[in-house]
Amino acid sequence: MATVTEPSALDAASAEARGRLAELAAIRAQALAGPGEKATAAQHAKGKLTARERIELLLDPDSFQEVEQLRRHRATGFGLEAKKPYTDGVITGWGTVEGRTVFVYAHDFRIFGGALGEAHATKIHKIMDMAIAAGAPLVSLNDGAGARIQEGVAALAGYGGIFQRNAKASGVIPQISVMLGPCAGGAAYSPALTDFVFMVRETSQMFITGPDVVKAVTGEEVSQNGLGGADVHAETSGVCHFAYDDEETCLAEVRYLLCLLPANNRQTPPAVAAGDPADRATAALAQVVPADGSRPYDMHRVLEELVDDGELLEVHERWARNIICALARLDGQVVGLVANQPQTLAGVLDIEASEKAARFVQMCDAFNIPILTLLDVPGFLPGVDQEHGGIIRHGAKLLYAYCNATVPRISLVLRKAYGGAYIVMDSQSIGADLTYAWPTNEIAVMGAEGAANVIFRKQIAAAQDPQAMRARVAKEYKAELMHPYYAAERGLVDDVIDPADTRTVLIKSLAMLRTKHADLPSRKHGNPPQ
Repeated sequence: MATVTEPSALDAASAEARGRLAELAAIRAQALAGPGEKATAAQHAKGKLTARERIELLLDPDSFQEVEQLRRHRATGFGLEAKKPYTDGVITGWGTVEGRTVFVYAHDFRIFGGALGEAHATKIHKIMDMAIAAGAPLVSLNDGAGARIQEGVAALAGYGGIFQRNAKASGVIPQISVMLGPCAGGAAYSPALTDFVFMVRETSQMFITGPDVVKAVTGEEVSQNGLGGADVHAETSGVCHFAYDDEETCLAEVRYLLCLLPANNRQTPPAVAAGDPADRATAALAQVVPADGSRPYDMHRVLEELVDDGELLEVHERWARNIICALARLDGQVVGLVANQPQTLAGVLDIEASEKAARFVQMCDAFNIPILTLLDVPGFLPGVDQEHGGIIRHGAKLLYAYCNATVPRISLVLRKAYGGAYIVMDSQSIGADLTYAWPTNEIAVMGAEGAANVIFRKQIAAAQDPQAMRARVAKEYKAELMHPYYAAERGLVDDVIDPADTRTVLIKSLAMLRTKHADLPSRKHGNPPQ
């Protein structure tokens, strides 16, 4: 016989359920509000957004799903037991960018200054593990004061767990660090392990030892921005890939970058319908690039003429400007561009340019982005500083990166391609799938004058008019070994093409190579030059 519940009992149960829901709503409201309006006003007064405002800008509207919102620390001592805010100073979860899943964690500077404690670190570890397991990009919004000193070594161990996961995720999922406040000491190594670092001028800084320590140890006086601000890292150290004036622009560019990257290393970058015709002629290139190899020009104009709608996302735009690394689209397909910049240092390769390009090539290869290399390079930069600084091992980094890359690779020689720099810049001999050249190309061991000085030095020295002799033998050398078809006749260039046909040729070549499959020898990993 069924038991009949008294109406009063049902009412009591319903009232209890409503009470529980009201309690949950109050706790959630407290967690969402954070430490209060005063702390939020202080954050805004510094020109900074709150963690939740940043997440809203980064992700598609109403897509964020928070994880462990109600987490609180369990530390005691130094007054911590009396202060146990929800979230413990970091907001973690996932959402979408243009409909694609992205994981995110954001330090809340209003709580403990965004400092990392045990519970805080555990939340980050979890979201990183989820991103790796799901095969989706991870974005960190950094605004923290480093390790939570009151929690001692437990906080330091938390950083170790983050670093270990950064390394595990490297080359597996895109990792993007967005610096929106201070990042000092060991905390700075996590962004350094990720694929891209964004910074905001004036409000974000990165350094291992702060200005006070620097002054105490070396006597040098420097501001926080002078030591580790966005401009310093974008122009001098190369730590920062992108720098912007405000958080809104910065986060919009993060979204744009994510739209150019695949979710993980098993996928290809997202393609879009191209509004720019694949067969569009690029006749203007013949006027952009002077035939005279000694005259500079802006390589940006060449790239903008080639790619869809002239749109580029340049990486490390202000560091090592003698080489350009950028992401763009050709016929709607993402491609990585590496190009010498004749406008800076005549486009030579030096230590910084080699490092910049090597890192970019490795990133493209890791995430299945075809690489297009445009050459106009007179060689490596000579000098005592370069040799003593290790140009040999730094140049070898770029050589190693290209040789190790299995994605589709196309190189295009516009003008000069001399010596070892020609080989290193993805020549056919190190594995480029296709190599094209314009009729203005000069592929050789060195320039004609330099070659003449070496080969004919005795004849030049013995001549009645050394200058005239040098000019004559240089002309002979150029005609014999540096004419535009010398490399093509020997199979080192697949074709010499009209600049006007360049875009069409590249798009057709990339379409053919899209199904390329190449295996490296079985190994744990290589041992690249350092």
